[in-house]
Amino acid sequence: MDARFDLFENEFGARFSKRFANAGLLIHQSPLPKSTQELVSLRASQINGCGWCVDMHTKEAAAAGETAVRLALVATWRESTVFTEAERAALALAEEGTRLADAHPGVSDETWARVREHYDDDQIAALVSLVALINAANRLAVIVHQRGGSYEPGMFAAAVS
Repeated sequence: MDARFDLFENEFGARFSKRFANAGLLIHQSPLPKSTQELVSLRASQINGCGWCVDMHTKEAAAAGETAVRLALVATWRESTVFTEAERAALALAEEGTRLADAHPGVSDETWARVREHYDDDQIAALVSLVALINAANRLAVIVHQRGGSYEPGMFAAAVS
C-alpha cells in the first residue's frame, strides 16, 4: 500500500504540519520526562495502528538511550516489571485517553488519581496535551497511509523546519 497523499508536498499541509510540530515542540520542552513522552507516544501509536508513528517513536526513544527491552515491552506494560509507577500511570492515561469510545467514563478516576500522585500540574498539562496530539498525529498518518520503516531519528524535525 502506497501513501495516498504527502502532506509535506502540499502548501496547506506543509503549513499545518509546521504548526502541528510547534505544538509537539512545546510538549518536548516541557518538564514531562522525555522517556515518558516517547513511551506514551509509542503506546498510543500501537493502539491506533500507526506504523509511521510507531517507527518514529521507537527510533527516537532508542536514539535517546531507551533500552530495547523497555521498547519491546511497551505493548505489554501491565505484565512487565521494567516500568516505574509514574510511567505506568502515564501509560494507563495514554491507553484510556486513546480508547475513549471503549470505556464509559473515558479516563477513569483511578487512573487520574495515579497520574496526580506522580506528576505536577505542568507535567500533567503536557501529558494530557501529548495524548491528544499523538492521537491526532496517528489519525493524520493512518488516513494518508503514511507507512513505517523509513524514519530516521531527527527526520521529522528537519522536515517541518
